Amino acid sequence: MPLTNRPNRSTLTQFLIEERRRFPSASGDFNALILDVALACKAIARAVAFGELGGVMGNHAAEEGGSVNVQGETQKKLDVLSNDVFIRRTEWAGNLAGMASEEMDLPYQIPGQYPRGKYLIVFDPLDGSSNIDVNVSVGSIFSILRAPQEVIDSGRDVVDADFFQPGAQQLAAGYALYGPTTMLVLTVGDGVNAFTLDPTLGEFMLTHPKLMIPQDTHEFAINASNSRFWEAPVKRYVDECLAGSTGPRDKDFNMRWIASMVAEAHRILMRGGVFLYPRDNKDPAKPGRLRLLYEANPIGMIMEQAGGRASTGEKPMLGVQPTSLHQRIGLVFGSKNEVDRIERYHAEPVKVELKNPLFAERSLFRD
Repeated sequence: MPLTNRPNRSTLTQFLIEERRRFPSASGDFNALILDVALACKAIARAVAFGELGGVMGNHAAEEGGSVNVQGETQKKLDVLSNDVFIRRTEWAGNLAGMASEEMDLPYQIPGQYPRGKYLIVFDPLDGSSNIDVNVSVGSIFSILRAPQEVIDSGRDVVDADFFQPGAQQLAAGYALYGPTTMLVLTVGDGVNAFTLDPTLGEFMLTHPKLMIPQDTHEFAINASNSRFWEAPVKRYVDECLAGSTGPRDKDFNMRWIASMVAEAHRILMRGGVFLYPRDNKDPAKPGRLRLLYEANPIGMIMEQAGGRASTGEKPMLGVQPTSLHQRIGLVFGSKNEVDRIERYHAEPVKVELKNPLFAERSLFRD
């Protein structure tokens, strides 16, 4: 589209300046940090766009059999590259006291040659990286927290516990989606706005202001291959959806599953739906699959700010107190009425079918 025919849209920088005007005493460090994150996302988008042409496909250090991150997952080359981009683009400006990443075992300390600031950032540098080699949309997720006052005052190195803040204390959260277009979805606690990257200007332009999620939906997303491990409330919910208009819900549902949470969240944000990655019995040692700090909390804040809900399945996600840097948790998010229903099913007593003992597995009529 010729520049003269483009609608007069705000850039991300203009948007942040307008937001800052609501707080006359603000220093500008917060805006600067978000712009550094946006620059990191642009760099990652470029790497993703080049794909095989850029030599970044496949596993990291494949010649040595591949490297594994703290989550026990094989790292892709783009995982490592994206993590490094986030670090290099945000460590230098004096806005951060420290950072934590899904790809790093321990918190990252701001190097001594750079000043330290009053914010913490946590991020999943490349969500959905299992889809990289098949050209399915992936993304980056981030969350900004205020550092504890003692860290700000002393300038000491950050420790794990400094990041253990409930999701309700997030100052901002967002994700970048690397798809047919590159988009940045952001909340700073005043609704959710989405920006599309204009490749000719190199700027994120506001294209979807004040997004709101419909309260009702006819779409749900879940990995049905895990159905044998689901808890009874989740199985009940999905069975009712599958029963369609002939079942208790009196309407037909469609099921979606992309295996890229950023892509799932974006679809729900744009047209409604509910996403379930619940706690299950597949691996009893893990209380869920997704990471509380890097995935569940930032996506949860976005959903809540857009009129949706985010939950563990039993209680609001943003009220959960973190206890470890790489804590896993069950996650349900999306259209409010569906998340409310799933929570209600968890709260209701499980119906137990009583069997006649004469015909049970060890009855009087069996050997």
